[in-house]
Amino acid sequence: MSKIANIITAEERTMIRDYILLPHLQSMVQKSLDDIEYSTNILKRLYLMAGQRILDQIIKDSRNLKRELKQRDIRILEIKYEDFVINHHYHCRGYQDVFGITRDAMKSEISLKLSQYISELARYLKGQL
Repeated sequence: MSKIANIITAEERTMIRDYILLPHLQSMVQKSLDDIEYSTNILKRLYLMAGQRILDQIIKDSRNLKRELKQRDIRILEIKYEDFVINHHYHCRGYQDVFGITRDAMKSEISLKLSQYISELARYLKGQL
């Protein structure tokens, strides 16, 4: 196998980023659902159904991503917190490197991912009407 085949692609780096972000997003959506559960909002049932649909999609995407990373022989080895950067050491087909992301970048990326899930849900609902 050539050295070039071992180097991670831009697509695979995006997959690693999403693999890192999705569990955080999943926790945030679950916490929000837990908070809504105890609210007295008259639209509580609607929010719970929409939130659960988004949570289900996040879980499905996480599983698919994990499977795809495994097929590509990519593993996240360890996480190290250094100052404002969270470094995720990974192994990719014999090649080892670090994927670093700041907390601010994580927050921004998570916000973008959540917006994508909400947009997907909106498109789904519009298609059902």
